[in-house]
Amino acid sequence: MRIIAKRTLRDFWIKHADSEQQLKSWYRETEKANWKNINELKSEYPNASILKNNRIVFNIKGNNYRLIVKFNFDYEICWIRFMGTHAEYDKIDANEI
Repeated sequence: MRIIAKRTLRDFWIKHADSEQQLKSWYRETEKANWKNINELKSEYPNASILKNNRIVFNIKGNNYRLIVKFNFDYEICWIRFMGTHAEYDKIDANEI
């Protein structure tokens, strides 16, 4: 998978150092992944939440942080749409961001 853009994650872990290792792990795993659909992704990340339009919410660091990613499985691209604390996540519309 091609991930756009790692900088979003890097900027976040600079502010929230306790998230760095888990975000780096997520990035490496996703970059190597060859998922063809949401079901394949869910087999590796069973706790991920499925939203509309191929958006997935990942719980980071025991659900302290939330990562929203939009996938295009045909082109093997994913866009990081949101990275934030659980409180910040509660203030947004995850289907629209």
